[in-house]
Amino acid sequence: MNDAKQIPASLNAIAKEHIKIAEKAFAGSSCAKLAEIVAVIVETFKKNGKVLLCGNGGSAADSQHIAAEFIVRFKRERRSLPAIALTTDTSVLTATANDYDYESVFSRQVEGLAKRGDCLIAISTSGNSPNIIKAVKAAKSKGVTTVGLTGEKGGKLAQQADVVYCVPSTKTPHIQEMHITALHAVSEVVEDQLFS
Repeated sequence: MNDAKQIPASLNAIAKEHIKIAEKAFAGSSCAKLAEIVAVIVETFKKNGKVLLCGNGGSAADSQHIAAEFIVRFKRERRSLPAIALTTDTSVLTATANDYDYESVFSRQVEGLAKRGDCLIAISTSGNSPNIIKAVKAAKSKGVTTVGLTGEKGGKLAQQADVVYCVPSTKTPHIQEMHITALHAVSEVVEDQLFS
């Protein structure tokens, strides 16, 4: 099975497209946006704030993945950093969706958990997920700094969030690949700046 002749051509094409998008997604201006995000998160933690994260589907998985990187550790042995994935409490999510609507599943948690000085990281590949936009609006009304991660078009999220990282692609899988890579990079630099 390790014969190169048996590797589908589509795999090489996918890898090449990934590399091409990654080169753009981490070019100068994009890295500058990531540096802004690092600064927001570092400032949040320095002032005893917490990071809240939300997203749908694969972005929900990214939310809890990055919350774990802050709570547990990324690379360094250090104290835990306060982070909450708003995607993981099934009782809250289902009660909100049942008693109110699905658009409120994150904003309701922001209303109850967030305070001025916190940071909300909102992830939406389209930038138009109604529950993400509602969460960002709820965060801003409470004086919470908002960070958006989205795709090339940005959508409503790009207009609403304080700092926005847009992946230069319209393909959901590639946007998600860049989001987790970007968030890993941010996690590492935040850790370095707080605990070097």
